[in-house]
Amino acid sequence: MRIDIAAVGRLRKGPEAAMVADYLDRFAKTGRGLGLPPVRLIEVEDKRGGGMAAEAGLLTRAIPAGSAVIALDERGDQPTSPDFAARIAAFRDQARDLCFVIGGADGIDPSLRSRAEWQISFGKMVWPHMLVRVMLAEQLYRATTILAGTPYHRN
Repeated sequence: MRIDIAAVGRLRKGPEAAMVADYLDRFAKTGRGLGLPPVRLIEVEDKRGGGMAAEAGLLTRAIPAGSAVIALDERGDQPTSPDFAARIAAFRDQARDLCFVIGGADGIDPSLRSRAEWQISFGKMVWPHMLVRVMLAEQLYRATTILAGTPYHRN
């Protein structure tokens, strides 16, 4: 199994980058004993300003072949953290590679969004795409703690 995050834009040094690195490091340490590999971050950048369609092309090329695509989109399901953890475990048990896709400031092009096996949202509000990386990294770590039965997650 492989887990990737394909995201539009480069995360520069700063608090968001530090938080993503910290949560993904925690995920790697906790996930190892659960059969979950470290997460790989793949960043793409549309330097020509082609909009969502161009970003979709870059993201599509970044998604590893055969991966289950999970799109982060405001129109997606709003799973609880335990539900999210259960889905991650189910993909692991099926030995399926995962690729979480985070679009740019305008979101994910409908052509790519329609390819997703699962679309998830972090609420009805719209979040800055760089902050969504932090939120996803934290939820991935939280999923490992739920699966491991540690007290990090409290209901």
